[in-house]
Formats: sequence, structure tokens, C-alpha cells
Amino acid sequence: MTIIDTSSKVEHQIEITPIEDVDYKVLTKSRYFFDWEVEHEYEVYKLQIVGSSEILGLISLERIPNEWRVHIRLLTVSKENKGEGKKYDKIAGNLIAFSAKIAVNEYAEYACVSLRPKSQIAEHYICKYNMIPTGMTLSIEVPEILNLINLYDHGK
Repeated sequence: MTIIDTSSKVEHQIEITPIEDVDYKVLTKSRYFFDWEVEHEYEVYKLQIVGSSEILGLISLERIPNEWRVHIRLLTVSKENKGEGKKYDKIAGNLIAFSAKIAVNEYAEYACVSLRPKSQIAEHYICKYNMIPTGMTLSIEVPEILNLINLYDHGK
């Protein structure tokens, strides 16, 4: 999986790993938009460039086995990677694809990934990640979930 430096167009290999307790000290609301301490009881993962300690994005997940679903509770990129002037591209997409891989590993052909977006960004998730409205949430299922994984994990 890679992200792209928007100015140089250089691709960087990334890793997505579980957050460590020590990481919560650097996860300020001013840089990561949310109070990540409240997600402590869920699965929280960080995205970093391989070999770097800088956290570029975060995702909090909740597995819902009786619905064959992985729900994205929170998803964010660091402040400098948001919007038109962002430093790196593909951070959010990689985090969503990561959650999709977990869903496929857990639930195979029944896999589903959902999230409850803020209303102003819902259209972005629908257009960019092929999610569909499902009540108060947006979701993606097979076969679209496999296309998303292939796009971000294999560059196809």
C-alpha cells in the first residue's frame, strides 16, 4: 500500500498498525480533529510511512459479527493532509481499504464496511469509494469491496 506526495508525485510505502498507548499523547484534537482517547476501547490503527514515526491518519473500527460488518467509528487524516493543499494523497482510501481487508478476512463473501459520515462529506464517500446509502450509514459490500482493496492494495 502506498500514499503519494502531492508535490513531487513520489509514492511512499505505508504501514497500518495498531495504535500504542504512548501514541495517544501526540493525538491532539488540533491536528487529528477528534478526541482519540474516547476510542481507546475499540480497535484503533495508525497509518505511517514505512520507517517514519509520524502518524498521518487514524481509523477506529468496531466489528459487528452478527451483521458481517466492520463499522468505521472514526476516520481522520492529519491536519496537513486534509483538503486541497494536502501533503499526501490516498491516506483515507488506504485506511478504508484496510478495514475492507479485515471485513473480507472475517466474513468472506458477506463482508461489509460501514461508516456514518458527516452530511457534508457523504457525497465524497459515495463518489470516491463507491459506498451506498444504507439508512443513517454508508456501506460497501462485495464485489465493490474487493475492487476497493485491489485499487489501494495492488494499484489496479
